[in-house]
Amino acid sequence: MIKNIIFDFGDIFINLDKEAPFREMAKFGLNRMPLELEPILKNFEMGFMESDEFVNSLQQIFNSASKEQIIYAWNSMILDFPEERLDFIEKMKLENKYRLFLLSNTNDLHIEKVVENMGMERFQRFKNCFEKFYLSQEMKMRKPNSNIYEFVLKENGLKADETFFIDDTMENTVSASKLGIHCWNLKVGQENVLDILSHL
Repeated sequence: MIKNIIFDFGDIFINLDKEAPFREMAKFGLNRMPLELEPILKNFEMGFMESDEFVNSLQQIFNSASKEQIIYAWNSMILDFPEERLDFIEKMKLENKYRLFLLSNTNDLHIEKVVENMGMERFQRFKNCFEKFYLSQEMKMRKPNSNIYEFVLKENGLKADETFFIDDTMENTVSASKLGIHCWNLKVGQENVLDILSHL
């Protein structure tokens, strides 16, 4: 019996355009993913780099770009947060049938952009729907590493077989499922978090 639900954030609640940063970076010379970019992105998501350090690191790769252009490019993936999804998670919170958690790979610049786009009042409404609001850069961990799921389970006294996890990235749900967590790998553009109850 499912008692706990762990939600991803991007492309589950808030819409993303994951290719947008690369389209923007192409304007300052990116025609392929530089090998040195991947560890920088992972370190930023795990909170091992401050925003200024991250931007400076990207500026060394894209030295024709200003800091403002880099921040704009990086945040270009953050789109809208449909009101129906906010209404839906608020209703789930009100019904109090499940313990609700959020677990997101993200970073300070993206969260600042999310708050800017949503407005602080809507963002707080969303955040208040969850018992815990886990962001990778605050945890110093990231999905799909198993330690992040183990941490959430242990800290909250959750049993894996009573826990359901929804994420749009296959490697994240595969990793969680190996711990016995029930998972739904949502197909973006084809499925909607509003239909979660039919998957439980």
